[in-house]
Amino acid sequence: MIRASRLLVAAVALSASAPSLAEAYVDYTPQKGYWQINAIEVDPNHVDDYLTGLRRSQVGGFEILKRRGVIDDYKFMVRTGYVKGSPNVLIMTHSASTATLDADKTRDQAIEKEMLAQFSEAEGDKAVAGYEKYRTFIDDGMWTDMVMAK
Repeated sequence: MIRASRLLVAAVALSASAPSLAEAYVDYTPQKGYWQINAIEVDPNHVDDYLTGLRRSQVGGFEILKRRGVIDDYKFMVRTGYVKGSPNVLIMTHSASTATLDADKTRDQAIEKEMLAQFSEAEGDKAVAGYEKYRTFIDDGMWTDMVMAK
C-alpha cells in the first residue's frame, strides 16, 4: 500500500512537470503587424539629453511615416532603474503589416525628401553629436504581439 502511494505521488509529480505543447490560435493568437524595437543602453545621467535629442530627430520622421502609412504607432519607453549592459531606453515603431518593408521607390524617395525638408542631414548630425559617448545599441528586432487565450 505504501509503495503504491509512493508510485502514485511520483506519477502525479512527473505528469505535472511534463512540458505541454502550446498551440497557436488555441493557446495564443499572433497579432497582425509587428513592432520594430531598438533597445539602447544610455548612461543614466544622460537619459534626459537623449530623449530631448530623440524628440528633435525622431518624432517628426515618425509622424511622416505615420502619414505615409508605413507605421501606425510609435513609442519611447524608459526603464526605471539601471543595470550596466542592459537597455534602459526603447524606441518602438509599429507597422500594420510586414508589407511595409517592401521597397517602393516612389514612396521611399518622397519620404526621404519630406524628412530632409523638415530636418536636414546637417541638423540630424548635430542632433546626434555626442551620443556615442553615452549611448550603446543593445538590440534591434522585429517583435510580434501575442494575445493569450483566456
